[in-house]
Amino acid sequence: MNQKREVVAALDVGSNLVRMSIAQIEPNGEIQILEDLEKNTNLGRDSFVYERIQNETIMELCEIIKGYTKLMRDYRIKHFRVVGTSAVREAKNRDYILDQVRLKTGIDIEVINNAEERFFMYKALRDYLLNTKFMNKKGSLIVDIRSGGVEVSVYSDNKLKFTEYLKIGSLRLREILADLQKRTLHFSSILQEYIKSEIDFLKSNIKGTRIDNFIGLGGELKTILKLCEMENVIEDKDRLGGIRTISRDTFEKLFEKINHLTTEQIQEKFKLQKNQAEILLPSIVLFRSFLHMTNSDGIYAPFLSLRNGILADIADQWYDTSRKKKIIDDIISLVWNIGRKYFIDEQHSAYIEKTALTIFDQTRRYHNLGQRERFYFSVSAILHDVGKYINYNSHDIHSYNIIQYQDIMGFSERELNIIANIVRYHEQDLPDHSHEKYSILDERDRITVSKLAAILRLAEALDVSHKQKISDFEVSTHKNELIFKVTSKEDILLEQWNFLQVSGFFEDVMGVRPIIIQKKI
Repeated sequence: MNQKREVVAALDVGSNLVRMSIAQIEPNGEIQILEDLEKNTNLGRDSFVYERIQNETIMELCEIIKGYTKLMRDYRIKHFRVVGTSAVREAKNRDYILDQVRLKTGIDIEVINNAEERFFMYKALRDYLLNTKFMNKKGSLIVDIRSGGVEVSVYSDNKLKFTEYLKIGSLRLREILADLQKRTLHFSSILQEYIKSEIDFLKSNIKGTRIDNFIGLGGELKTILKLCEMENVIEDKDRLGGIRTISRDTFEKLFEKINHLTTEQIQEKFKLQKNQAEILLPSIVLFRSFLHMTNSDGIYAPFLSLRNGILADIADQWYDTSRKKKIIDDIISLVWNIGRKYFIDEQHSAYIEKTALTIFDQTRRYHNLGQRERFYFSVSAILHDVGKYINYNSHDIHSYNIIQYQDIMGFSERELNIIANIVRYHEQDLPDHSHEKYSILDERDRITVSKLAAILRLAEALDVSHKQKISDFEVSTHKNELIFKVTSKEDILLEQWNFLQVSGFFEDVMGVRPIIIQKKI
C-alpha cells in the first residue's frame, strides 16, 4: 500500500476521443486533477460502420498515445492505466490493433467490457452522490451517454437499484441511421422513434420508483451547456466542484432550435467542429428521451468521466477508502435484484451466502484465496439457484447460462465465467476438462472454481432442507480432518447425510476431510 502522494495517469481510448487525465493521489486517497487532455479519433466511425478499424486510424491512435506517453515521462509517472471501450472492443481486428499499439508505443490497452465501464463510472459518481443533495430517498436516473452506448442506472433509497447498457450511443446512432438521414427532412423524428423503441422496456424496470432527479454524464453535455441560454443555467457549488443544471425549459428551447437543422446547418449556426455537430442532435434527443421518463426539473451535470473512475480505482487499490466497501455493498444489492428477477428463495440464498462465507473465512489455510475471490464467491452463493426459474432439473446448468449473460457491474468476462462455473458445480456435476466452459479457464482459475464450488457444496448441504435448521457452527482441525460442530435443536439427519455425500470432493480439492458433528444443546 502506498504511503505517499503520487502522480498517476488514466487514459480512455474512446470512440470519438482519446482522453488522458493526470492526477495526484494523496495519502488519504483523495484525488486532485492536474491536467485533462483530449484528441479526436475516428475509431468509433470505423468500428461501427466497417466493423474494423482502418490502418490510417490505427496510425493516428499510435501518434496520440506517443504524445501522451511523452507527457507522462515529463511528469515522471510510473503508474498509469489505459482502457479501450466500445470502438476497440467491437472491432473485428481488435487483436491486431492492440498488438500494433503495443509494438509502436510500448503501451498495453486494456479492453474493458460494459460491466467494467459501468463500474468505473459509478466509482466516479458514488462520491458525488454521497456529498450532494442527491443523497436522499428520492430516486435518481443516471444516464451516461457515450459515443458507442448509453449506461442507465437508477439510484434510490441510498442504493443502486438497477443498471443497464444500451447500444444506442450518439455516434453509433448517427452511423446506424446515416442512410435514413439522407432520405428525410425529419431526421429528429426518426431518431426519437428509434430511441423510444430501444428504451421503452426500461419503464417496467423503474415502475414504482419516483424519479425526481436526472443526472447526465457524457462529453456532449459541455457542448449542450455552452449552447443553452446561460442566464437560465443554474450553477450550484459544492465541495466536489461546480454542479451545473440545465433547466427543463432551457433544454426544450435548445431542442426546438436544432430539431429541424441538418448537420451542416448545426455546424454553421453554432460554430462547432464537424465531429461535434454530427453527434449533437443524437445526444440531445437521447437526453430528452430519458428526461421525459422522470419528474426532474432539469439535467444535473457533474462532469465526471470514465477517467475519474479509473483514478478512484487506483486510489482504492492503494488505500483503504470508505468508497471501496460502499461500492461492493451496491454491487451486492444489484445481485440480489437479479436473484429476485428469477424468483430465488431469498431466505435460503441469504443463509447459503452467510454459511459459505463463514466456511471460506475459517478455511483460508487450505484454499489461500483473497478478498477478490471472496467477493465473487458471495455473488455465486446468492445466485446459485437462479436456474430453477427455467427448470428444476439440471438447474445448475441453467444457473450457469443465466449468469453468463448477466452484465454484473465491476466484473470482467473472466471473473463472470469463474462465478458461473462455481454455480455450475455447486450440486451434482464435478469439474471436468471435457466441459468446454471449464476448460477455457487457465489452471489457476480452474483451481479457484473447484475450491469455491467445494465450499459451496458444503454450505448447500447444511441447508439441503431449505429450513435453516442449523443455527450456528464452528470449524476446527484434527489431524487430516476438518470438524464442523453444528448447533441445532432439530433433527439434521438429512443434512448430515448430504454433507457426507459432498465431503469427498472437498477432500480431493483441499486435502482435508470435512466431518460433521452435532453439538448437544
